[in-house]
Amino acid sequence: MAPDLARTLQAALAASGPASSDFDLNPGVVLPEQRKLRPAAVLVGVQEGARGPEVVLTKRASHLRHHPGQIAFPGGRQDAEDHDLLATALREAREEIGLPTPAVNVIGILPAHETVTGYQVTPVLAAITDLVAYTPEPGEVAEVFAVPLAHLTDPAQFRVERRMWRGTWRNYYVVPWGPYYIWGATARILRGLAERVSECR
Repeated sequence: MAPDLARTLQAALAASGPASSDFDLNPGVVLPEQRKLRPAAVLVGVQEGARGPEVVLTKRASHLRHHPGQIAFPGGRQDAEDHDLLATALREAREEIGLPTPAVNVIGILPAHETVTGYQVTPVLAAITDLVAYTPEPGEVAEVFAVPLAHLTDPAQFRVERRMWRGTWRNYYVVPWGPYYIWGATARILRGLAERVSECR
């Protein structure tokens, strides 16, 4: 990773900003104060590509019970064997897309994100330092692809859409790229990163 890009991402981590939530754009939703969230982590991996720095994403398998076909970071819930949430993110990336842990240089941790499904997701921002031939785990991942970081850190590329969910309208961010419809928690985490990077420019 180029030194100036590394400095920008490190500065973005240091920028002020709150944790995010799937409910950020739905202020009328009242969440129980005593709710218990399940811990999870995702890897926001940045690699050097033909178009410059890019973020590695996955398209979830269409047969999955939860979020089939959606765009997501490699990641998942914390297992009892995971020492911490960083270990969770690295393990999930290794299992889902075949990313070797030695190829990952962790830059830092972004604010946690609460999902509508009851998870508190910790995004781990990292540089992928080696050229990796990704191997999607067919039980979970249909495709591995990458999107230019410049696109995903430009707030102007994001828009707000809405759909009916459990009888009420739910607003959420989207940041489309070509045939990929990036929305929900993934787009909200990226939106938070975009805001931080914009502050540092």
